[in-house]
Amino acid sequence: MTAADTRGSQRTDVVTVVAIAALAYALANIGHEAIGHGGACVVLGGKPLVLSSVHFECGEESISAAARRLVAAAGTVVNFLAAGISLFAMRIAGVRRPRLAYFLWLFTTINLLMGAGYFLFSGLGKIGDWASVCDGIPPLVWRPGLAVVGGILYYIFARSAARWLRPLVGSDEAAVRRARGLAVPSYIAGGALYCISGLFNPVGPILIGISAAAASLGGTSGLLWLTQFVRGGEDAPTNPVSISRSMAWILAALMVAIVFIGVLGASIRFK
Repeated sequence: MTAADTRGSQRTDVVTVVAIAALAYALANIGHEAIGHGGACVVLGGKPLVLSSVHFECGEESISAAARRLVAAAGTVVNFLAAGISLFAMRIAGVRRPRLAYFLWLFTTINLLMGAGYFLFSGLGKIGDWASVCDGIPPLVWRPGLAVVGGILYYIFARSAARWLRPLVGSDEAAVRRARGLAVPSYIAGGALYCISGLFNPVGPILIGISAAAASLGGTSGLLWLTQFVRGGEDAPTNPVSISRSMAWILAALMVAIVFIGVLGASIRFK
């Protein structure tokens, strides 16, 4: 039996998968809210007021309307930038370290799906970041276009993410089952993390539906169906790798989840 066969025969540890998911989801959120919206607010002359796991509030009285649109757009821009950096790192790292490879794949996928999801969500619902970006433009102009672009990008990103997952799950008949074993627990863990954190937000339950649930359960719902595109492909290896238990990843996720729920969930006020 080869080393690859031995790795492929080991069972994937669900606890570690959930831990990696918690880290990936939390970091994607922090990138969107703190680095994206928060960073743009500071750079463009606004005053940071509130940062939480489900929203960022910028004092925009002293900045122009164009700058306000940039602040609203910056969260999605950072999602795409983070995905690009993570994808580059994933290509370099390969699958020699399976847990790191899975984290990079999931972080890339979450950021891409959330980014496209924001376009789709704002176009269909006329709420969210890109509704603010398009404020002042006739809805009949921007809503259909944004929804269509968001839907197309979402599908493209989901298909691409399935292709990038192949080195981890192999190319045999069980590849889809292995992919679901990685994607579905992560989707559930990420959604639970966001929604539990949102429960502590003092603004009220509406933010749980508009931001927490929409960004996680809605924005990354592609994780539930992109696995059907995993099977086949000339770039797929014969043997899968496994995600074995790692206390380092589990403890790191636990610490990040405590901060994400206990600190960012309740909001940080700057005024």
